[in-house]
Amino acid sequence: MTARVLVAGATGVIGRALVPLLRARGHHVTALVREPSRAAGLDLDGVVVADALEAEAVRAAVLSARPDVVVHQLTALRGPTAEGFEPTARLRTEGTAHLIAAAEAAGAERMVAQSIAFATAPRGGPVLTEDAPLYVDAPDPGWALTTRAIAELERRILAAAHLSGTVLRYGTLYGPGTLYHRAGAIGGAVARGRLPLPEPAAGITSFLHVEDAARAAVCAVEADTDGVFNVADDDPAEAAVWLPEYARLLGAPPPRTVPAQLAERLLGWLTSYQLTAMRGAANDRVRQALNWKPTVSSWRTRLAHD
Repeated sequence: MTARVLVAGATGVIGRALVPLLRARGHHVTALVREPSRAAGLDLDGVVVADALEAEAVRAAVLSARPDVVVHQLTALRGPTAEGFEPTARLRTEGTAHLIAAAEAAGAERMVAQSIAFATAPRGGPVLTEDAPLYVDAPDPGWALTTRAIAELERRILAAAHLSGTVLRYGTLYGPGTLYHRAGAIGGAVARGRLPLPEPAAGITSFLHVEDAARAAVCAVEADTDGVFNVADDDPAEAAVWLPEYARLLGAPPPRTVPAQLAERLLGWLTSYQLTAMRGAANDRVRQALNWKPTVSSWRTRLAHD
């Protein structure tokens, strides 16, 4: 059954992959953007303009779009550093609240929101389910802010009084426009041999191609199932595995090794955490509830080719 779908974040990495998939399924797609020029080139049925942090502007824009489903893909992340953490946290808290209120006022039935699968606390096994606690007490202020904002986003989406809510916790994204693209910040660092490998490098990364992220959002738009779902490929991998393999696939030199105690000083807290302690994400629940599975089952086949 087709629907009127409003995509907030349609000009982002996932949004640009999502819009054509929704259109191909026959949905009427409107983009909510802050700057209309950014929507140029997207095949859309409509564009509405608002800053997600301005409640009245969001309300007016959503009312004019008259959506059945609102898809929340808003972030302000532009690179591997922490500079986008604070504005993204505001989008995940204030922006989410504004979108929910506007969606309910417009009579929407459903909201689908972007979250992250690697916000779980590094406790328990190497690969965690959606029931694992989030890392809201992380020692790094930027990451603690991020995980608390994620917790607030998820709470608001699931508690909305008049909306069915689905939260998609995406794995570490790769593909066009991401940090792991050959032209991206991490892809470039690995290609130049500038991303060292801590010893031990036991952190687990669950990767996800952007096309599979977009496909999961389509499944959520069309489903009648609420809840929180990890969306990741079938091949969670330790940094000791994926980083040398990524370098090999790029034709780059093997990453140099550094003592784990120096990693944070050399790489920053978040990258060091990813490589040494982060947990992976199990995707069993999304397979069963949303009938989704990755078309790219392992990062090994496309990480260096997109």
